[in-house]
Amino acid sequence: MRWVGALFLFGLIFAAIIFLLPKPEGFPILEYHTITENPMEGSEVYNVTPEEFAAQLDYLQQNGYTTITLREFMQAKHGKITLPEKPIILTFDDGYDNNYTEMLPILEAHDMKAVVYVITNELGKEGYLTLDQVKDMQGRGVEIGSHTADHIPLVMLDENILLNQVRYSKIFLEWSGLETIYTFSYPNGEYNLDLTKLLQQEGYLTAVTGDVGLNTLDSNPYTLKRVHIRKPRFGITEFKWRLLKAELAEKIKSIFNF
Repeated sequence: MRWVGALFLFGLIFAAIIFLLPKPEGFPILEYHTITENPMEGSEVYNVTPEEFAAQLDYLQQNGYTTITLREFMQAKHGKITLPEKPIILTFDDGYDNNYTEMLPILEAHDMKAVVYVITNELGKEGYLTLDQVKDMQGRGVEIGSHTADHIPLVMLDENILLNQVRYSKIFLEWSGLETIYTFSYPNGEYNLDLTKLLQQEGYLTAVTGDVGLNTLDSNPYTLKRVHIRKPRFGITEFKWRLLKAELAEKIKSIFNF
C-alpha cells in the first residue's frame, strides 16, 4: 500500500504549502438565511439561532471586523469613500420574516449593517417579510436587494422569463416606495456571463454568487463571492472555520492560478 503513504505525504506537503502562503487580500461576504429558534420545516440546515447569531456578531466585533453594505462597497470601488481596515458584509437570502423580528434587533444591538435579498412574489406570505417590514428595514439602514420575483434558477430560463424575473422584482420594490434597488442575489448562486450583462443593463450595480472566496475592490461586482453560514454543529468554532474556508479557497486558487 505504498500509494497510501505517498498520498498521505503529498497531503501533508500540500497542507504545509497552504499554511505557509501569505494571508490573501480581500474581505468576506457572509450568506445567511433564517435567524430563529423555530425554523420552517425543511430549512433547518440553513438556520442560525438568535443566540448563535449574536455570538457570531460578538466574534466579528472582537476581531476587528466592520460591517458595510454592497452600496458602500461600490462607493469605495469608485473612490467615494474608504473602506474600514477589516470590512465584512452580512447578507440574508429569501426575505424571511425572522430577518425583521429576530435578526434586526440583534444587528442593531451590535450597531452593525446588513443586506437582505427578497423574493418579491413571496412578500406577505406566511414566513416571509411584508412590504411594510421591508420598508422599515431599509429605513433603519438595511440595504434591500432583489432575489428575483419567484426564486427560479436563472441560467437555463427563456429570455423573456429571465427578463421578467430580473426586471420586475426591481421595479416592484421601487414602485412600492423603496429606494433604488442596486444589488441582486442569484437564486442557488448560479450565474453566467449573459446574466451578468443583463443585470448591468437593468441598472443593478452588484450581484452575489454561491462561489466561495474573498472579494477586493478589483473584484467583478457582478460575481461577488460569499461564505455560506449554515446551522453550526460546533458552535463558534465552526463559524471560525467557515471564515477560514474563504481564505483557503483563495490560497488554493493562487496555487493553481484559476
